[in-house]
Parts: sequence; structure tokens; C-alpha cells
Amino acid sequence: MYEEEEFLNLSGIQHFVFCRRQWALIHIEQQWKENVRTVEGQLLHERVHDGFSVSSRKGWIISRGMPVFSRALGVNGVCDVVEFRPSAQGISLAGHVGQYSPSPVEYKRGKPKEDEADVMQLAAQALCLEEMLLCEVHEAAIYYGETRRRLPVMMTEELRESVRKLFAEMHGYYARQYTPKVKPSPKCKSCSLVDLCLPQMEKRSSVEAYLKRHIREETGE
Repeated sequence: MYEEEEFLNLSGIQHFVFCRRQWALIHIEQQWKENVRTVEGQLLHERVHDGFSVSSRKGWIISRGMPVFSRALGVNGVCDVVEFRPSAQGISLAGHVGQYSPSPVEYKRGKPKEDEADVMQLAAQALCLEEMLLCEVHEAAIYYGETRRRLPVMMTEELRESVRKLFAEMHGYYARQYTPKVKPSPKCKSCSLVDLCLPQMEKRSSVEAYLKRHIREETGE
């Protein structure tokens, strides 16, 4: 169990899955730079919730901007939306009659990604809810603004274990204050930190080092 002062930012797991160096630059070195994608994402989240609120709709309890945490994972953050649906196997909620099963919904500006960054963030929210509410989250969803559709996500044990391993790795990096070296890839083009990370410079430096080594071998120096 982690102490509160050791908690990491829950949403950081999406940065970590996308690129471990990007996560370290943001969460360890405190560097950040906006681009069109990050601004559009912030605007979408602002439309979804403005602070913590609870409402009812068709028998469901809808919580927006719900703060969550997990001592087991050592994280805290905010859920865009948590839907509490009536369920005989659910939990009781103060001020409401019946039992309900929680299901987090994360809102994203674009479309489903090739990697598992969004899924891991959503699964981390689900694990926080399970720990806080002493229940089991069976399914969750990601709403993509570009497609205007929900992507359902089933909470499997394999998914839960992947989240645990990722956060354990993140805590290890953070404890060591370790920022991984540059590993240029096609996804660098879409990174908001591309100018700060300087993958092109790292690539040129590697070529320069290779040439110098080759010259030394040829001359015997």
C-alpha cells in the first residue's frame, strides 16, 4: 500500500503507454507543451464535466468529475463520468434506494487508438472504484468525440494485471527520477513534446557517434 504523498497521477498511464519518455518528461521533469490535440481534448472534458456533480437519468445515477484513488496502485485522479446502474448484485448508495453497479466512462476527442493507452487509463479508474466502493466493475466504456460512439471495455483479470504492472513500473521510474532515452518512432510526430524531446537531435547524435567510432577503428586511434 502506498502513502498519499507517493500517489502518481492516474491519467499519466496513458502517457506511459504511449511513450515512457513522454511520461517522464511530463510527470518527473514537469515539462509540458500544448498542441491542437491536447487543447481539443481539454475542451471536450470541460463539456463533459465542470467540477463534481451527481444527477439521475432513467433510474441511473450519473456522477461527473468524480475523484478516485487507489492505495494499492498508488494513484489518484478524476473520472469523467461514472454511471451507477441498477443491479441486484450492486452496492448501496447514500440517499438512493436500491443497489447499483458502477461503470466508468472516459471521454476522448479523437478515435480509437492502435495502442492500449486509453483502455489502460479507463481500467485504472475501474480498479480505483473497486477499491473505494468494495465492489467489482464488470465493464466500462470510452466515448470518442470523432466517431461519436462508445467503445465498451470488459474488465478482465488480464487487463487488471496489466494496469498493476504498468503502475509498478511507473513508481520505479519515479522513485529513481529516471527519464528514458529517446527512441524515435513514427508516433513522435503526434507528440506535444516533440520539440522538447528532440528525437531528431538524438538521431543525429547517434549517427555522429557511429562515424567517430568508425574513424577511430580505421585509424587505430
